[in-house]
Amino acid sequence: MKVYFLTLGCRVNQYETDAARRLFLDNGHINVDSPEEADVCIVNTCSVTGEADRKSSQMLRRMAKNNPDAVIVAMGCSSELKTGEVPADIVIGTRDKNTVVARVEEFVASRENKELSHITSHTRPEVSKTDDYHDFGTVLSPEGTRAFIKVEDGCNNFCTYCVIPYARGRVVSRPEDACVKEAEFLAKSGFKEIIVSGIHLCSYGKDQGKDITALLDLLKKIDAVPGIGRLRLGSLEPKSMTPEFIAGLKELKHLCPHFHLSLQSGSDTVLKRMNRKYNTAEYEDRVNALRAEFPDMSLTTDIITGFPEETEEEFSETIAYAEKLKFAKIHVFPYSVREGTKAADMPQIDMSVRKARAKCLIEVSDRLSYEFAAAMKGKHADILVEKIEEKDGHTVAEGYTANYIRTFAEFDGNEIEKGSIVKGVITGSDNETCQMKLI
Repeated sequence: MKVYFLTLGCRVNQYETDAARRLFLDNGHINVDSPEEADVCIVNTCSVTGEADRKSSQMLRRMAKNNPDAVIVAMGCSSELKTGEVPADIVIGTRDKNTVVARVEEFVASRENKELSHITSHTRPEVSKTDDYHDFGTVLSPEGTRAFIKVEDGCNNFCTYCVIPYARGRVVSRPEDACVKEAEFLAKSGFKEIIVSGIHLCSYGKDQGKDITALLDLLKKIDAVPGIGRLRLGSLEPKSMTPEFIAGLKELKHLCPHFHLSLQSGSDTVLKRMNRKYNTAEYEDRVNALRAEFPDMSLTTDIITGFPEETEEEFSETIAYAEKLKFAKIHVFPYSVREGTKAADMPQIDMSVRKARAKCLIEVSDRLSYEFAAAMKGKHADILVEKIEEKDGHTVAEGYTANYIRTFAEFDGNEIEKGSIVKGVITGSDNETCQMKLI
């Protein structure tokens, strides 16, 4: 069968799409680049916001319209949460993605050339108390330069705005030996940078009664895998940044000094309504402790604007806090109502206000990004080369520094390959990108 894949949402979703693609290829099927030529169209859906949920359904319907003869498969978080009719022939949630090949093959074998309806009735499963990790085995990213390893699934936090614990279930950790085995496979396949990710990464081992040291122990083993040049971490929980954990991170030889600490608001009263487990003073303490050990680190975060009942004063607190902590990048989201969460029942702010506040915060983020890039001038850095192209008579390598700044480096006569790590000195910046002279 010719199979087309579309991924919506987070890095974990992309990892799972890569895994599903590999399963189809291993079973003799073909990956195609357009839905019009496919026998099967698979949409890995997202439900992190109401807009993501709507887009997931929209893309499923678009696939069916553009290719009525194709089997349409809805997979992932949005699918998991649906009750009623879903615009797809097969519905697979989050816990059974690794059965997708068998499900599709079984459906096609029993179809008997009947006309496809592209509509399936689905019942939302109950929220799990416990779960098992559903392993895809080793997964090869088609990117060719960086590779992801998913080590954990699920979340136990139940923030008042978030639907993910309902879609993904409770925390479940991947066996340590499977994670290390995948890292070894990726290093032998030529990947120099490994990104360790999960739905709630800092909860790794929690389902086994362990604390944050379980993640640190795993990182040490991945860091020791021969051939790895960089180790990057996914989103981290602020309260998990204990002195012991930070000291352990400092010992890792290949760790990239780029930390994404989820914030969501710079106002303590909003954080309390969100059911976040920290306040701004605690968050700042963790940031200061990290910066003491990693002076050139980049700090990135997520912030929601227009959360229910957010006042102008509370939003002003967020702006001031963002400027005080000097984030290198803020991922800004206007609050999106998610049915079934506590925040959905709170008094809502008009969407125009949410978007206006998001626009304001994005402008702050852009300015902070420019300042962070400018401060890199004169510093030594290296980039993982993701692209090489000719510009104005020069060959230019493009990639990201260890602290995650997009950087360009001109070179002549040097043998540089995509996927290699090259060193140099930052000579200047243009907005949030940098230029580097190779050494």
